[in-house]
Amino acid sequence: MMAAIRSGSLGQEVILIDKNPILGKKLLLSGKGRCNLTNAGDLDSFLKGFSRNGQFLRDAFRKFFNQELMDFFQSRGLALKVERQLRVFPVTDSSSSIVGVLDKELAQQKVRSIFKSEVKDILVKDGRVKGLYLANAEFIPCAKIILATGGATYSFTGSTGEGLKMAQSSGHTIIPLRPGLVPLEIKEKYPEILEGLTLKNIRIKFCAGKNEIISEVGELLFTGFGISGPLVLALSAKIVDWLKENKDVYVEIDLKPGLSRGQLDERFLREFKTSPKKGIKKILKNLLPLKLIDLFIKTAGIDPYKKANQLTQDERRKFVLLLKSWRLAISRARPLEEGMVTQGGVTLKDINPRTMESRRVKGLYFCGEMIDVDADTGGFNLQAAFSTGYLAGESAALS
Repeated sequence: MMAAIRSGSLGQEVILIDKNPILGKKLLLSGKGRCNLTNAGDLDSFLKGFSRNGQFLRDAFRKFFNQELMDFFQSRGLALKVERQLRVFPVTDSSSSIVGVLDKELAQQKVRSIFKSEVKDILVKDGRVKGLYLANAEFIPCAKIILATGGATYSFTGSTGEGLKMAQSSGHTIIPLRPGLVPLEIKEKYPEILEGLTLKNIRIKFCAGKNEIISEVGELLFTGFGISGPLVLALSAKIVDWLKENKDVYVEIDLKPGLSRGQLDERFLREFKTSPKKGIKKILKNLLPLKLIDLFIKTAGIDPYKKANQLTQDERRKFVLLLKSWRLAISRARPLEEGMVTQGGVTLKDINPRTMESRRVKGLYFCGEMIDVDADTGGFNLQAAFSTGYLAGESAALS
């Protein structure tokens, strides 16, 4: 939509083809229906939100970045707000408000939209775009094509990877697709009893051989198959790659990141001296969610009916170790379909970052999630889509 709007604003005849009956089907789901359209951070902090390849976007961001995007919507009557972690949302808290502005602007720029139509193939002759074929055999001649078909997650929205197949058939290299921002499965059976439990103000560390990556303090959610939540999703792209290379990948959960092991041990000692006859379960209630108490006692191999004054130094240290580095084994990531974004796509080597034009086919442009760039949650991925769309639309119109 942004690519079509920008091309249309430069006086070009533009046709937007969507196989869905409406525009923005996937956009309507973003941000849990609220649409976290960008992040208000500066360029350097913004680029840190990308798991890799973020530097490729510098030219696109110089052309059309977060302030330009916010101005685009606000100048068209949609007020925005900045929430925690500099995430930007419409004040309506509704993705449909974003789609509505884009829809009106498409009409303003006289963009012709064709719905319920799939593109079957791109016609390339002598290294140049000549047109495209729809699934109904209709041929549309054109000098420029912008592929903005997304990745391969949430396929029910239409993102099933057709654009990537067209790119591959026209000579482009596709980096294998993997899920990004995806929940992880664990080998232990804990999800059966912990499903739905959210751990807040914790830190996690993923380990695989000599590799390790440590999160910030945040939240983790237990699901029916393993772990999810902001901390897990933010680091999952790296873990997906590790799982391909190493079968032994672990997560260590620090339930008390504000306390050292020594400080925790001292806290236990104080509790034991103050309430020597108190049962271990009651003491742990001050440190753990109820769902974890029995599990930790069983994991530590301690009699659940012991009193505080009966615990040995070794047993006390087992609890400290569990609180500071509770280890779970990662078995695999959830399927690509369940990832919030797609890792992989058209290799950046085949795309000119200053124009988004293919280096292999003249007149063919790429933008959005089908490019091999992905980021953390927080508005980074949508900004990348809007920025690359804007640059592709402008470059195609002016070249």
